[in-house]
Amino acid sequence: MANKKNNNYVSKDNLGKNVSQNEIKVKNKENKDVSNQKEKKEVKEKNTSPKDIILRIKNASYRYSDAEEDDYALKNVSFDFESGKLYAIRGRSGTGKTTLLSLISGLEKCTEGEIIFDGKSLKDMNLDKYRNSDIGIVFQSYNLLPFMTAVENIVLSMDANGLKIKNKKEKAIELMEKVGLKASYANRKVLRLSGGEQQRVAIARSLSYNPKMIIADEPTGNLDKQTETEILDIFKKLAHEENKCVIIVTHSQNVCDIVDKIYDLKKVQEK
Repeated sequence: MANKKNNNYVSKDNLGKNVSQNEIKVKNKENKDVSNQKEKKEVKEKNTSPKDIILRIKNASYRYSDAEEDDYALKNVSFDFESGKLYAIRGRSGTGKTTLLSLISGLEKCTEGEIIFDGKSLKDMNLDKYRNSDIGIVFQSYNLLPFMTAVENIVLSMDANGLKIKNKKEKAIELMEKVGLKASYANRKVLRLSGGEQQRVAIARSLSYNPKMIIADEPTGNLDKQTETEILDIFKKLAHEENKCVIIVTHSQNVCDIVDKIYDLKKVQEK
């Protein structure tokens, strides 16, 4: 009597084929998952990294026009700066801090390398517009007009930048109060203000056109320790609460103690 055919029976050849096909399916699925994860990671990096970096210095070098070919004031500097963070650029005299600020502000052009702001090279930008709308500069010596009042210095900055504000004086007073100056100081001549008060006016002036980035050159160099702490607190709030990129060039350890990141500059020959 013939054996009944067992429907559950699988030949060795067919078993091998089924196993191979299953392995291929699993392998394909694993490859697809890895590929999807890689694509997601690339998209994430593409969407986040460039967005956070407001200023990028790429291999920037600078040589004065009358200098010898290998005599650089600044050589191969690469720094990244993000919105919402407070930075210090530190270095001894002669390391190129002032030169770097001139390059960032567009007052000088890189001999080699480039500076990129908000995704655009400074080489391709209208630098007057850039300085008048995108960056605010605060100086150690304040650079206020002494024969004018505090509020007039701020309004003058608004006028120079072509801001269309209904009541500029009122806005200027708001900015003064924002940096810790009472409205009663508005009509005081600059020469009647203390060093700390003048620096507050200078910061208010730099904020008058709401720039994305603030550059401060030794802003606390002429101030006592208490006033320095108060000024630094203003810069911290501008970075952490208003999402501005704040860059401070400094020798002060007090400044370095409170910033999010420190970049050190060294003399070219020391590198």
